Amino acid sequence: MDLRQLEYFVAVAEEQNFTRAAGRLHISQSGVSAQIRQLERELGAELFDRSARTVTLTTAGKAALEHARAALAAAGAVGQAVGEVTGLIRGRLTVGMVIGCTLTPLFDALAAFHRAHPGVEISLLEDSSDRLVEGVRTGAVDLALIGAAATTPEGLDALTIISERLVVAVPTGHPLAKRQRVTLRDLVAHPIVCMPPGTGLRTVFEHACAVQNLRPTIALQASAADAIADLAARGLGVAILSDSMAARYHDRLTARTIADVDTPALLALVWKGTSSPGMRELLVHSRQAFTKPAPAASS
Repeated sequence: MDLRQLEYFVAVAEEQNFTRAAGRLHISQSGVSAQIRQLERELGAELFDRSARTVTLTTAGKAALEHARAALAAAGAVGQAVGEVTGLIRGRLTVGMVIGCTLTPLFDALAAFHRAHPGVEISLLEDSSDRLVEGVRTGAVDLALIGAAATTPEGLDALTIISERLVVAVPTGHPLAKRQRVTLRDLVAHPIVCMPPGTGLRTVFEHACAVQNLRPTIALQASAADAIADLAARGLGVAILSDSMAARYHDRLTARTIADVDTPALLALVWKGTSSPGMRELLVHSRQAFTKPAPAASS
């Protein structure tokens, strides 16, 4: 039994999928499977139930999980203790980013951190905001840029980057472009183009519709603002975006604030504690990067 096997075991347990775990670890799925099988042979028990599409822990696996996490944490603490004495920061940080986000200050922060602390391995992954938040809660993700509705997730530290109301964006000749005031009921009479479920914009929009008992027709969805704008410009639906996102397409689309949706869509950095030196330093670089004006991004 070695630390690598324990790391693979924890990754599969948290992802509940061998393919996603392999992607997170940046190795092949067959490599993960082989190491897990070897670990199971050494322990004399199966750790996962593989009979369903979602991989679940067996009773033995549940008993082993917290001990495996503790062993990995202890190994990491050894490196951190030595690093603090020698002035070096080493280890690994996993940073999450909501799908379709192109907020360059995050990349600037990662680049600055890497230059200052090349001994820290950085992994960057994209996922829905819901899954990223869960990853931060479990410790699988150290820092995540997520979209949220109205407030940041309870129980996590957070830095709000953007807080904006929703707008509808349509081509110049569209009927909604002629209105100075557009309500939610006005726009749901048309096909909708918006972000996928799990994003902040989609959450705000769906909640607002539910409050008014409205059932919008989601004609198309895309994870990038550019794609949503292009689809709307071609007349395939009305786009649901944030104010600053829509402003990027003023040459093609007319934006109107949705008058009766007051809940803002947020883009925020979230994390859970700053016990590691690497995490503390990454937050310093992130705060510095986000003090500069940032371009709009999906949430």
